[in-house]
Amino acid sequence: MLLQVTTTHIPATDLGFLLGKNPARCQSFDLPFGKAHVFYPEATPETCTVALLVEVDPVALVRGSRRDSGGGLDQYVNDRPYAASSFLSVALASVFGSALAGRSRERPELATVALPLRATISAVPGRGGEGLLRRLFESLGYTVTASRLPLDGSFPEWGDSPYFHVTLTAVRPLSEFLSHLYVLLPVLDNDKHYWVGDDEVAKLLRHGGDWLATHPERDLIALRYLKHSRSLTNDALAQLADGDAAVALAAEAPPPAEEVVAEEETPAESPAPVEKAPALNDQRLAAVLAALKASGAATVLDLGCGEGKLLKLLMKEKQFTSITGMDVAFRTLEIARHRLRVDRLSEAWQKRLRLLQGSLIYRDERLAGADAAAVVEVIEHLDPPRLEAFERVVFGCAKPGTVVITTPNREYNVKWEDLPAGKFRHRDHRFEWTRAEFRQWCGRVAAEYGYEVRFLPVGPEDSDLGSP
Repeated sequence: MLLQVTTTHIPATDLGFLLGKNPARCQSFDLPFGKAHVFYPEATPETCTVALLVEVDPVALVRGSRRDSGGGLDQYVNDRPYAASSFLSVALASVFGSALAGRSRERPELATVALPLRATISAVPGRGGEGLLRRLFESLGYTVTASRLPLDGSFPEWGDSPYFHVTLTAVRPLSEFLSHLYVLLPVLDNDKHYWVGDDEVAKLLRHGGDWLATHPERDLIALRYLKHSRSLTNDALAQLADGDAAVALAAEAPPPAEEVVAEEETPAESPAPVEKAPALNDQRLAAVLAALKASGAATVLDLGCGEGKLLKLLMKEKQFTSITGMDVAFRTLEIARHRLRVDRLSEAWQKRLRLLQGSLIYRDERLAGADAAAVVEVIEHLDPPRLEAFERVVFGCAKPGTVVITTPNREYNVKWEDLPAGKFRHRDHRFEWTRAEFRQWCGRVAAEYGYEVRFLPVGPEDSDLGSP
């Protein structure tokens, strides 16, 4: 991938001092995912252009990791070597770190001066279309020139690709210019190549704090930059908001129209629920953890473990000597591995914790013999005809001593004003039951497989609607 930044400030070669890179030298830098090369195609007193060329080897990335590829061809055939992404943002921070932070040893007085700057990016993903590209940068005062790249120049009948050749022009300090690129390039890509945690919120606020709070696409930027993590997005938006302002958290609003299109092109790991996370989710996990502890279980399954939030709580309890998380999505399990720092666990912990890829509608001998299982916000994602297979797998084959299940109460949905009538809380829900429907299903399953059943609320109870 290639980024070029040009200035016509006189003398233009001051750009080299601001970046801390000599225009007379070609320099290369090792990165965790490849190499970055810095060189100057042009360096005169009138015009100076610096080029950042980032080489990414997707095959080496897979071979260098400890994960099982799962046979996914996309790990070997993808746009990572050439399309601007979070790889380019990491290279910017690694190679031009001082300039990004607004520091210059040689020209400290120039670091805060607005300069005429032009960035040219050879291939920019347009996940959201040219309209989103323009809204992101034109709202910050940039002049945007974008031309869509053909899918293959040799076969024009194949049409256009989702990538753009982009030129951005503005007069502003170099640090501000680089900060906009650092934040917005991963937003356009609608993905990040690494696990996102609390430290990413700090990065977003550090590089976007001066301009993001008033950006018209603030919510979308935060959501995409933080890899569609709803809890992290809420945290970032709350910190961006003024202390006296009423903040409409992203979890309470449906996604913008262009975001729905983008997610069809690049599915998010965890589509956004409408319910008010993380408060309700925290209550839910606490209730499940309490039920598992009360059961006296030592070996526990988290079926449909997602990104590992419940697993993290289970690992803190000495009562649980064997913990297994299973999910159907390999990429989601990778997030869980990073969240739980599996690679850094001691040998004893490596034996205590297992992460498995698998489906809850197919018999799996690896699940047999556990004392307890948690099935948290899972069943509503199954097509109703597959519930019978789920019942056989969990209650008939795995047969844990205790099963803790949570699912949304449809009656409670009217409490959320931003949820349209008749709509589910989550785009991937196949159904949402009333309390009576849930009780009927649980009673039938318990009778068929020899279990007893009891019902507990999660979240604040309404006298007419029950709990959420």
